Amino acid sequence: MVGMRSVVVDKLASVTQACNLSHEVRISAEIPAEEGVVVVVEVLNNKSTYNTLELTSGRMAKLGKGDVVAGALGHRKALFGYSGHVPEAVAPGDIIQMLNIGGVLGICDSINPDKGKPFDCRVLGVALNFPYLGERIGVPARVGHKRLDANAPLDTHGVPVVALAGTCMEAGKTAAACAVIARMRHRGLTVDAFKATGVSLRRDILAMEDSGARRCAIFTDLGIVTTTRANGPALTRTMLTELTAGKPDVVVFELGDGILGTYGVDAILECPDIRSALSGVILSANDPVAAWGGVKLLRERFGIEPCVVTGPATDNQVGVEIITSQMHVAAFNAMSNGAALGDRVIEALALKAQAAA
Repeated sequence: MVGMRSVVVDKLASVTQACNLSHEVRISAEIPAEEGVVVVVEVLNNKSTYNTLELTSGRMAKLGKGDVVAGALGHRKALFGYSGHVPEAVAPGDIIQMLNIGGVLGICDSINPDKGKPFDCRVLGVALNFPYLGERIGVPARVGHKRLDANAPLDTHGVPVVALAGTCMEAGKTAAACAVIARMRHRGLTVDAFKATGVSLRRDILAMEDSGARRCAIFTDLGIVTTTRANGPALTRTMLTELTAGKPDVVVFELGDGILGTYGVDAILECPDIRSALSGVILSANDPVAAWGGVKLLRERFGIEPCVVTGPATDNQVGVEIITSQMHVAAFNAMSNGAALGDRVIEALALKAQAAA
């Protein structure tokens, strides 16, 4: 490889977890400008907000000027975050931006005022793996434990499946997933969980694991940095098939972003085989109008009747009453009434829950 050398990396972003990189990384100047390729960069500025990085350990570390980071090329189109794309070409010395706290790198197209300007990063090179035993032949490292099979079939092995969809980012989907998982575990059920769409960040599945999920997965495990309409359905089929093969009592999965977002949630819900595999759908909404629109979309566009509404729209009794009276859907708040939310889902799925000892 041209220009191959060693660098010491201060922080390994969580998007690179499957690469098993050490803090001394061999890099090359020949960089494929492709989503998922692992690159090493130097941070060029300091930030007072949105200034942390999720490490491969799951811990959050503060980033600052001079830090050398291993991340991955990718795109992002976030309503409440940065929007950016993978450049057509990447070379050492180029300036790119940190698009999310999971270590996704690209050219920033649009910022959110609450987050400030992103970290600027100088490209040092592409991280190399050496897969050939006894050979010093380096190949560009890429995210994921294995490649996604776009034609993977769906088989839920008879396991009930619960999906969480939201009206947009930050609508309380992960909090609801965690509340439901915790309640199911308290009632003696074995739960597996995954995140099907979004931009690479392990925080949500780690929270699900902390809430009692036995086994968790995320699309990054399959080599995808940012989901789209093109890959969302195949990712969902693959993770559903793999997790249900372990015979949990139920699988809970989060559809990151919103129903009308750019990460493929709508494409997933449009698939007849995936819809038929869903035993229940939870809607997370920010306010009563969002709840009304979300319920209407699920019913009229996808033919899905949500079993419960949650999210900030249910933060007090006023929102709960609006939802139950005008939309005729049960509503429970995940933060203040998580047990009731979980019980409602268990009831809707007719799961044979047993009180934990």
